[in-house]
Amino acid sequence: MSAAVENVARPSALPVLRERGQREVFCGLTGIVWLHRKMQDAFFLIVGSRTCAHLMQSAAGVMIFAEPRFATAIMEERDLAGLADANEELDRVVERLLARRPDIRQLFLVGSCPSEVIKLDLSRAAERLAQIHGPSVQVLSYSGSGIETTFTQGEDACLTALVPTLPAEAKGAEHNLLVVGTLPDVVEDQFRRTFAALGLPKVAFFPPRRAHERPAVGPHTSYLLAQPFLGATAAALDARGARHLPALFPFGVEGTTAWLTAAAAAFGIPETRVLSVTESARNRAQQALERQRAHLAGRRIFFFPDSQLEIPLARFLSRELGMELVEVGTPYLHQQHLAAELARLPAGVQLSEGQDVERQLDRCRAARPDLVVCGLGLANPLETEGLTTKWSIELVFSPIHGYEQASDLAELFHRPLGRQQRLRV
Repeated sequence: MSAAVENVARPSALPVLRERGQREVFCGLTGIVWLHRKMQDAFFLIVGSRTCAHLMQSAAGVMIFAEPRFATAIMEERDLAGLADANEELDRVVERLLARRPDIRQLFLVGSCPSEVIKLDLSRAAERLAQIHGPSVQVLSYSGSGIETTFTQGEDACLTALVPTLPAEAKGAEHNLLVVGTLPDVVEDQFRRTFAALGLPKVAFFPPRRAHERPAVGPHTSYLLAQPFLGATAAALDARGARHLPALFPFGVEGTTAWLTAAAAAFGIPETRVLSVTESARNRAQQALERQRAHLAGRRIFFFPDSQLEIPLARFLSRELGMELVEVGTPYLHQQHLAAELARLPAGVQLSEGQDVERQLDRCRAARPDLVVCGLGLANPLETEGLTTKWSIELVFSPIHGYEQASDLAELFHRPLGRQQRLRV
């Protein structure tokens, strides 16, 4: 298959190689791994195959005796051949599930490749089940199919489905801040304390930990994106009248400070206040990063497109740790949300959007970088060729936002290089 390749002008003035060809990515189902941990009274029911079930068990590392907040309604050959009424079977599965788990307040029907192929309409199924089991249980649907999504887009699809359920602002509501994107509880708590210290006590996080904590959204809502892969969610919030606050993403000292400053400015809080409140945290993070910089400065890194975190992470690695960017690939390049990030990348760095995996592998092999960030499907083959790799999915699973996690984020890149050095010795 030949790929269409073109250079596209961007506001950052950096040329972008746009590729369309074979891709090597996980599907959006894997977003459930972090979503089900965050949303404590939600349940994710994948309508898919045994392959979907095995993928989720492997990705989540769930032991056989555990009872997580996700499962797979397995579609058999009879369903795929149209010999059984898939909707009737789905209704029975949901009834048994809710009888067994009365703590569920939000039920997500998650589409997969098999359910997409047979055109099973999960949105209509969700409406039907909501009438049966509501109002105590809210039933929604979204697609995690690999036909349509990369793995982080599963979260984007989930949150987009949630936006219409958010209550409207009360009449005369005060200006409020919404942080959008799934964050580990420890990171959310850290940001809550920082916002409170800045004088911003009215801050909500989306998704909330529990269904009854859903924040009101409207024209008095300003929102910060905590993740760069939430384009559809942001569009849905914009349609509700909320206002996006453009900012760097909160990775490293620079990104976290800029992110907090953008929030403060929207509420009339001066930058000097931000610097005063965060001084001790910034100093600790900078000292920790200096130790990591000694190991990473001058090392050459190559990003395959996978998570959409690539551009903010490249900015962090280049500016705060002195790494050299060989190529920064991303599945989709959202110009508006990444404008500040793109402006801070070094001149001459190769950006690529989309993927033709064979062409990109050729460029990577020719460059022989010190570290390659890629998906699991490419990591082992590249390791056998003598290249050192970092799994991009680990960067999504790990707490990496904010000052306290800046050194941990740098360590995720240092660790495979240190391992390779020890093996060579």
